[in-house]
Parts: sequence; structure tokens; C-alpha cells
Amino acid sequence: MEGAPGTAKAPGAHPAGGVVGIGRAHAKAIVLGEHAVVYGAPALALPVSRLTVTARAAHSGGDGTGDDLSFTMPGSASPAVVAQASLSLRRLIDAFMARAGVRGGPPLEVSLDGAIPPGRGLGSSAANSRAVVLALAELFGRELTEDTAFDLVQTAETMTHGRASGVDAMTVGAKAPLRFRAGRARPAAVGCDDVFIVADSGTAGSTKEAVELLRGGFERRAGAQEKFVGRATLLVDRACRYLAEGRPAELGGCLTGYHELMHDAGLSTDRIDTLVRAALAAGSHGAKITGGGLGGCVLALASPQSADRVTSHLLEAGAVQAWTVPLKGAAGHER
Repeated sequence: MEGAPGTAKAPGAHPAGGVVGIGRAHAKAIVLGEHAVVYGAPALALPVSRLTVTARAAHSGGDGTGDDLSFTMPGSASPAVVAQASLSLRRLIDAFMARAGVRGGPPLEVSLDGAIPPGRGLGSSAANSRAVVLALAELFGRELTEDTAFDLVQTAETMTHGRASGVDAMTVGAKAPLRFRAGRARPAAVGCDDVFIVADSGTAGSTKEAVELLRGGFERRAGAQEKFVGRATLLVDRACRYLAEGRPAELGGCLTGYHELMHDAGLSTDRIDTLVRAALAAGSHGAKITGGGLGGCVLALASPQSADRVTSHLLEAGAVQAWTVPLKGAAGHER
């Protein structure tokens, strides 16, 4: 993975292994490039370090004759989410064991504790997988390269979402915005001190449904795919340049332009559109849906002076919670 550090380490990782392994990861937001990235277009992604997940892995002490895995998630997770996550986790653990050369042993207890809401386009499944991989690495005393950690998370993402671009698997471990294309990522130059605001609509999206909807539109209309991917590529390339040059108004215009692209493809919702309008009316440079679509979150760009006002307007317009992500790396906060 281009631009990534050489080794993925869990907190306190050591070669001998330990009684409990701990791993952490964080959320992400796609600034621009949703859907088009799987067709070869670039994408610009943002780590959301305020929203984290911690995984703990330990041997249960059982005799190995019963179920070989005990898995728990935060209490707010629905049974359906837990069931899907448990299935993916089992496959992820099997892949880790094979990759790390671990055979046999007592049953495992794996728990996840985090604040990343599922189904919002914030990379919760990728962050969960990365945290679990790092926890297992610490538990079994294995040191993973970033490429290996990425491969394992990407395997889990493909099982969860179908065809996965890899941008989530990369960004949930990144420390700065990334420009992603064709499986490679590099840090994006940042010349702005503005603030991204991530606003949760309170409604879960469906990546698989959105992918099928978009693909169906491409199949019905000749040239639709080329038009969508071409427009997306232009907006991402411009956005990366404006971000590097410190031109937030123009960068914001790219966000709004991408929202129009997603809206025209049928991937937005009335609730999301309402939040986008609220952010623009409050003085944001631009706003858009972020993630696969059909629900999820809105991403708005604002100056440091107007960020609180934009956040308040988003909450008044129906967002259930919001987080700020300063581009210069200051800690975000929740409203």
C-alpha cells in the first residue's frame, strides 16, 4: 500500500504475545469519489479519528469442545448487525490464523467497543476488522506489515459489501487525508485550515442496494457509466488541487457538485437533501452525502469561524449527531 507505514502495530504489541490483545482503529469519511472509485476513478478520503473502535481478544480458557468463538459488540448494536459482524469476524479470524501460521489453541473471546455508528458510510465494518486484526496480532505475538493488515481487512470488506475498492480498509488506519486510485493511496496535500463536519442523518444506508441501483442505471442508459465516472474524476482531481492550494470555497463547490451527481443517480434521500441545504444555508463552503448512499451521513466544509453555526443548523434540520474534523489535525469534538 503506497504511502502507508511499514508495520501495523497494536497498542503495546510485543513479540511474545500476551494474555489479552488490544487493537484500535477509527472511522473514515469519503470526501469525494463514492462508487466511481470502483470503476477506476480517484477518491479523496478523510480519517475521522474522533470516532474509534477498540477490539479485545483473549483465550477463553475453555476446553475447545464447544463453540470456538465468543463475540460481543456494544449494546446498541441490533441483532442483525451482530449476526452479520459475527459471521464476517469468524472468516476474518480464520484468514488471520492461516496468514499468521496459528494452529489450534483454546477458544477465543473477542469484544468490540466503539462509537462508530454502523450503516452510516463511516467505515464501521472496516474499522472493526482492523481493530480485531491488530488485537489478534498482539494476542499471538505477530508483527504485521501494513500490507498484510490491509489484505486481511480488505478480505473482510469484500465478504461484507461485495466488491470493495479498498479505500475504507486503507483510511481506517490513516493519519491524514488520502488520495486513492486503483488500489494505491498517498497522502493528500493540505493547504486549508478549514473544518469538515460529519452529520449523522439517523438513517442507515445500504451500500449493496446503492451499488445495485447505480449499476442498474448504467445498464439501462447507454453512456451513463462513462458520464458518471468522468464527472467524478474531474471533481476529485479539482478537489485535490484546491485542498493543496488552500482554496476552500472551490473545494466546497466540488463537494456540492458531487452531491448533485449522487442525487441525480438516485443515491440521495429527502432527509439527506434537507441536511445538505441546511449546511449551505448556514454558510458552509459545500456539502454532500458521504458513503454509499440511500441514507447515512452528510459531509460539510466550513471555515473555523462558521463551523459551530453550520453544525447547529444541521442539528436543527434533523441530524441526530455531528462531529468536526479540522483539516489541520486538531482533535474533533461531538455535538
